[in-house]
Amino acid sequence: MKKLILFILVIVVLAGCQSKPVTGETVSATGGSYKNVTPDELNAMLKNKDFVFVNVHIPFAGNIADTDLSIAYDQITDPANLAQLPADKNAKIVLYCRSGRMSAIAAEELVKLGYTNIWYLAGGMAEWEQAGYQLEK
Repeated sequence: MKKLILFILVIVVLAGCQSKPVTGETVSATGGSYKNVTPDELNAMLKNKDFVFVNVHIPFAGNIADTDLSIAYDQITDPANLAQLPADKNAKIVLYCRSGRMSAIAAEELVKLGYTNIWYLAGGMAEWEQAGYQLEK
């Protein structure tokens, strides 16, 4: 009986440890859509990072750990900056800025150019810090 109870307890604990995939909230844009994520969802995504992570805030106000690129939101469509992004327009790209507004603008611009897997941090670095996560200065 004790073994059965222990077995059931282990199953319950293991089931609770499995993380569900982050789906984000879909935002409609001209030419398609993009997704926004909360700080907690982004934190989960960073544990198994499978995306290019881009800080689009100007002026520089810090980075979230594991940031790959810094490209000004209003320069994201410049050919030299597009060349830094994956050539595959289906590749996952996650954008963030200080408040979320600049990354939303950059997301809309990339969707207009045919990118299909764009995400951004809703509320930006401000929400990230408010949720208890750190920035690199």
